[in-house]
Amino acid sequence: MFHVEHFLMAKVISVCNQKGGVGKTTTVVNLGYYLAHKGKNVLIIDLDPQANATSGLGIDKSKIEKSTYDFLINSLKPSEVMLEASLPNLKIIPSNIHLSGAEIELVSFMNREYKLKNALKDAVNEFDFVLIDSPPSLGILTINSLAACNSVLIPIQCEYYALEGLSQLLNTVNLVRENLNKDLEIQGVLLTMADYRTNLTSEVIDEAKRFFKDKVFKTIIPRSIKLSEAPGFGQPIHLYDKHSIGARTYLSLANEILGEPAVLGGEEAWKKEFSVEA
Repeated sequence: MFHVEHFLMAKVISVCNQKGGVGKTTTVVNLGYYLAHKGKNVLIIDLDPQANATSGLGIDKSKIEKSTYDFLINSLKPSEVMLEASLPNLKIIPSNIHLSGAEIELVSFMNREYKLKNALKDAVNEFDFVLIDSPPSLGILTINSLAACNSVLIPIQCEYYALEGLSQLLNTVNLVRENLNKDLEIQGVLLTMADYRTNLTSEVIDEAKRFFKDKVFKTIIPRSIKLSEAPGFGQPIHLYDKHSIGARTYLSLANEILGEPAVLGGEEAWKKEFSVEA
């Protein structure tokens, strides 16, 4: 279902949900790392002014001289902004607080919705995957992300009101498809912060599967202290604790996107971890 054929250009995936705290950045950093770890050339674009993907890969956002802002507003080439992150074949266009001004400045640009897509034209042939960490809003930066990508990956946390507001996101995706990017599709829905010791997690999983059907990834990301700690050390989960359940499940997600057999991950791994009957 999620098998990626050979593309002449990169598979560009926007990781998007206007709700904050659902695991967007955690997914971008760790999925990007594992795709690179498996030999793919990967570019991460930090399109969030909070710059958590940047710091999560060990880059000091306060010391960045050229950022996503310069890439979008000042028309710098990707090669002028790109930094190496964790692996030689994993690159990032970093963000910092300057990007917060881009929402206002882009309003005056012609074809402002295509600014990211046009800026990426010179770089897409160099990569197998481009992952965009979208901000927690449906503003012009997120519209740029959706207009530039092939598909959107939607993280949903296994908590109360998880699906609330998703209709707004899906309406935006449909509007972008109709008006800006006719090839836009939903790559998949990723369930995050699962805790099988609670009934709530199972209820949210069932509700998501009813709503999105086969678009829900088989891999489910658990609530994990290690996943929460890793960004504080500026490391993807594999470098922080490669044997943790968070590492195993993000490796499983990378395999799923590549159409490869899943490693131990998702529901089975989490239930085994806590000795819960599968």
